[in-house]
Amino acid sequence: RGEITCIVGPNGAGKSSLLRLLNFLESPTSGQIIFDGHPVNGQVPLALKRRVTTVFQRPLLLSGSVYENVAYGLKLRGEKGIEARVRQVLERVGLAEFARASVRTLSGGEAQRVALARAIVIEPEVLLLDEPTANLDPYNGSLIEKIVASLNREQGTTIVMVTHNVFQAKRLAHRVAFLLGGREIEIAPAEQFFTAPTDPRTAAFIRGEMVY
Repeated sequence: RGEITCIVGPNGAGKSSLLRLLNFLESPTSGQIIFDGHPVNGQVPLALKRRVTTVFQRPLLLSGSVYENVAYGLKLRGEKGIEARVRQVLERVGLAEFARASVRTLSGGEAQRVALARAIVIEPEVLLLDEPTANLDPYNGSLIEKIVASLNREQGTTIVMVTHNVFQAKRLAHRVAFLLGGREIEIAPAEQFFTAPTDPRTAAFIRGEMVY
């Protein structure tokens, strides 16, 4: 709780599948999901689903303006003070001047920041990020990292982030998990993970070697 956990591993390790389980988009075939100390079984209550939100690798935006996209979740929830909250979060992601712009006019980096703004404006307890910088240029990737770090630092949001970039995990994570073949091979505080991994496969992955 209140940490940034990065999930790393080679392609096909199960990183994105794990994120779908954590966002209740899929049900586990074995094992159990524990949320806030309580097991999650069967039909997941809407109130619980609303405590978690996800930003995917490719931004999934609605047609219309930037403002309409960011306000969407607040309107669904019947929230008050929507305009002020949307403007505040757009300032946070550096898109205040884009509020009335059509999402069709945005660059890839701008679109991803809109997707992130739409996720954080509802103030989730848990934010799941599925390689949010994978398709971005260094400038926009760095902006996303700064937003994620400040969100955790200032609001205490729990963040679980899938990344293929071990250097990004070093920069952001408090804790790192290494997945391989659909299994958790190792999870540890970031400093320990990178300086003293306990599994040779983890060490090989950190060195940039192919692991199977």
